[in-house]
Amino acid sequence: MPHPIMFDEADPLLARIRSLALAFPGAGERISHGRPFFHTKTAFAVYGGSDKPSGTPFPRSVIIKPEPEERLALLGEPHTYLPAYFGPSGWVGYDLDRDDVDWDEIGELLDMSFRVTAPASLIRELDASSK
Repeated sequence: MPHPIMFDEADPLLARIRSLALAFPGAGERISHGRPFFHTKTAFAVYGGSDKPSGTPFPRSVIIKPEPEERLALLGEPHTYLPAYFGPSGWVGYDLDRDDVDWDEIGELLDMSFRVTAPASLIRELDASSK
């Protein structure tokens, strides 16, 4: 039985995340478990999720995999959450459904998550393109 779709294709926040995520070398998008997953060899971002402890939904959020030393600091921010299913593996959710989203920070978080999960060849390609 397939998962129900849990996002709105017309969501402008999804469009912004999609634009940022698909700009990385070798990045693609697929729908898994009803949500957009952005990936290379493995996922580096997911659009939408829910809080693990409370079950609170965050349908307009992005889940990323930060560097381990950054994770606790990120979870201390009021607009982040420990995502269900992903949290125990080091992922962090970032709520986008607010007026003061720092899109530069979102770009940096996506970059970090990409670097944590992508093959070395794609990271070298990313570094070469930013010179």
